[in-house]
Amino acid sequence: MAKVYVPSDGPQSWRRFLAEPEKQWRTGFSAKSLAYSWEEADGFPPEIQHALADSGIDDLDSVVPLLIVPEHKVPLPGGRTESQNDAFVLASSPRGLISLCIEGKVEEPFGQVVSTWGPDSSPGKRERFDFLVSLLELGAVDLSQVYYQLLHRTASALIEAERFHARTAVMLVHSFSQSHTWFPEFCEFASLFGVKAELNRVYSCGQRSGVELHIGWVVGNPEYLNR
Repeated sequence: MAKVYVPSDGPQSWRRFLAEPEKQWRTGFSAKSLAYSWEEADGFPPEIQHALADSGIDDLDSVVPLLIVPEHKVPLPGGRTESQNDAFVLASSPRGLISLCIEGKVEEPFGQVVSTWGPDSSPGKRERFDFLVSLLELGAVDLSQVYYQLLHRTASALIEAERFHARTAVMLVHSFSQSHTWFPEFCEFASLFGVKAELNRVYSCGQRSGVELHIGWVVGNPEYLNR
């Protein structure tokens, strides 16, 4: 993992870190919408700030972003492919440091469900899956219809919390879809933690691998779909 991060010159700086810039950097798609939203906010976009402040969770009170890293890669066991988070935020609150992983969406799916791997999955995939299940403490539930991307993005928040000695981890979907595409699938994922999710809310999932975990879905400002 790189230790040097280059300062941003504006939203266009995010483009070069994408896995497929020509395909992903398009008006009306999540990468571009997210970049403009976060750059123009110069911190948390208002809807993210409000969701954190209104959560009623003590750890998320008066949160201030310290560092925002676009397209942040988090290594996982079982192969060379990292979990590439659309944005990673290291933040602070009066109660300590917070690790936040942000997954931007418009209409893009969460990738494949776990069951599509099938019985012939490689040893590396099985090792990675077992690691995620252990880290998230989900060994007692059926994950076959869970979207794999949601598992490793949430795990990324926990992994980075441990790396930065943060007491709290947050995984947020920042979706600019005004029809809330894929929100039902997120709700299914949230139910694994006993959460009945609603839009623009952040929920506690309890302590996972020694870190307080929170998840949520926040609706972005639709004006950024036209940037």
